[in-house]
Amino acid sequence: MSPSQAGDDRQIRLLLVEDDDGDAVLVSEHLEDAGLDVALTWVRTLDEAVDALDVDCVLLDLGLPDATGIPALERLLAAGAPAVVVLTGLSGGDTGVQAVAAGAQDYLVKDEVDAHRLSRAVRYAVQRRRLEETDRALYRSLVRAEETNRLERALLPKPLVRDEHLQVLVGYRAGRDGVLGGDFYDVVERPDGSVLAIVGDVCGHGPDEAALGATLRTAWRTLVLTGTRPGDILGLLETVLEAERARPEVFTTVAMLVVKADRRTADMYLAGHPVPFVLGPPSVLPPTTRRGRALGIPVSGTWHAEVLDLGERWQLMLYTDGLLEATVDGGPERLGKPGLLGVVDRALTADDSDVDLVGRVLHDVRTLHGGDLVDDAAAVVLGWGA
Repeated sequence: MSPSQAGDDRQIRLLLVEDDDGDAVLVSEHLEDAGLDVALTWVRTLDEAVDALDVDCVLLDLGLPDATGIPALERLLAAGAPAVVVLTGLSGGDTGVQAVAAGAQDYLVKDEVDAHRLSRAVRYAVQRRRLEETDRALYRSLVRAEETNRLERALLPKPLVRDEHLQVLVGYRAGRDGVLGGDFYDVVERPDGSVLAIVGDVCGHGPDEAALGATLRTAWRTLVLTGTRPGDILGLLETVLEAERARPEVFTTVAMLVVKADRRTADMYLAGHPVPFVLGPPSVLPPTTRRGRALGIPVSGTWHAEVLDLGERWQLMLYTDGLLEATVDGGPERLGKPGLLGVVDRALTADDSDVDLVGRVLHDVRTLHGGDLVDDAAAVVLGWGA
């Protein structure tokens, strides 16, 4: 199958760079005789050509009033020319090899070209160029996928918990465009048996926010593993945020739990973040009298622990606001905390052992929304005796 058969049937936009009237007419006749569907633009100088490169292919003479030889080709390519076929009267030496080496798709000598050869050269050049662009797009896609995977590993790590009796469930769902945002989570058990968990949300959505979220998550784990007092962690995390953020208006909300070694109580720290759920059913919001500001907000205030009395059997769920902002059946109504509590309670009573609680909640919220969520959503469930 020839390139003309394998390619699409779009008209080829062809730029002819030729200062000789007779040669220009001959090229036009060759294209007409070959039956090639082209929209031909003719210019006489390289300067004019540089301003007319919104085409599929360029036929370039190497003997122009303002440029000659390989430098003419190099200048045209540097200006962003697409597929270039050199069509010139220069037939001697290694000019053809040099032209192809410099980036031309093909090299034709005027005295030796006919309608068939010219038509074939143009079609092949356009198809090769399109294949090259497809390959580059695929490569960029693969690179982006690898970058996303690296960010995902940094944002969404494997919990570092040794206690086999402590239930730890985590989950994440990217937003509509599939690009990671600044949501992050982590769970770490310390040598003294206490377990710290965090869910955070960098404001905004995109690679900068994802990179910042990965940095904050890594910094948080480092602070936990080095034995930093829980009451000092958020202040130090804010210092990292202020040093690493791309813009001074970027802030981050955080919910952090410190489950004590006896698993009966937990300290809850809130930095402008939605309140975690105490799961039931019925699931409820714990009392909150000590909420703190978001990290990076230039106002006074610090973060103090709210002590939760958990009892012998309990489950807690931390989450980001991507779940709260989901709409219901595509309408204007947002799910909000009451709606999310209902989703969680239905998931708790669902007869489906193949899907864990976090996976079920993420799935059900997406179903209510009617498709991919607008924002990222992350959730962590810790449980004891459940």
